[in-house]
Amino acid sequence: MTELCIQIKLALQEKGIPEKAAFFPRFFKAMPGEYGEGDMFLGVVVPEQRKIAKSCYSEITLEEITELLLDPYHEVRLTALFMLVYRYQKAKTEETQQKLVDFYLNHMEFINNWDLVDTTCHPILGHFYFRRDKMLFYDLAKSGNLWKQRIAMISSLYWIKRGEFGDALNLAEILISHPHDLIHKAVGWMLREIGKMNQEVELEFLRKYSKIMPRTALRYSIEKFDQNLRLQILKGEVF
Repeated sequence: MTELCIQIKLALQEKGIPEKAAFFPRFFKAMPGEYGEGDMFLGVVVPEQRKIAKSCYSEITLEEITELLLDPYHEVRLTALFMLVYRYQKAKTEETQQKLVDFYLNHMEFINNWDLVDTTCHPILGHFYFRRDKMLFYDLAKSGNLWKQRIAMISSLYWIKRGEFGDALNLAEILISHPHDLIHKAVGWMLREIGKMNQEVELEFLRKYSKIMPRTALRYSIEKFDQNLRLQILKGEVF
């Protein structure tokens, strides 16, 4: 392990909070039989991880980021991914962006919890593919891999916030019957974001799927609606 990687790990260890280290395995479902089983925690809060990432992202190499992604501690991997995001956002050429996107795609096996996905995929993949062919995301959505499927759905946040809903709606349609609640939440979240931009577009989707979509996805999707409309939808009285 390089000196820089050692310094980053030591900096994270110094910011660890024992109470949070004890709590995080339950919060991130890392107990036996859960989706994050085996993950280890230092107890470092996200703002501290971001500070550390910002202090050294410009000097770290991709090889060193790979070293950190191999680490068993959750916060080390997330800090490495924050550095990758910062590197991408500062990239000056399309060639550099492509290199970082390829790195992200080649290391998805280490992006294996919801926070690792949610804070990284839309600023990297969502941005890069905004004006490009999006077949990658349909392939990820159909992959059968929970984290790749969540990456596909959450990457669409970048497009939604710029008023382009078509691919997000298509991905939501593909994943509408997924068995896992992490995908239910992802679908509902993206539908809610669409509704914040254009409620009628979201309502049109809900007219078609509200009666068959998982309850968690439906509740997430209508959180920002007027209370009366929300209750009517939940009761099936609107569509």
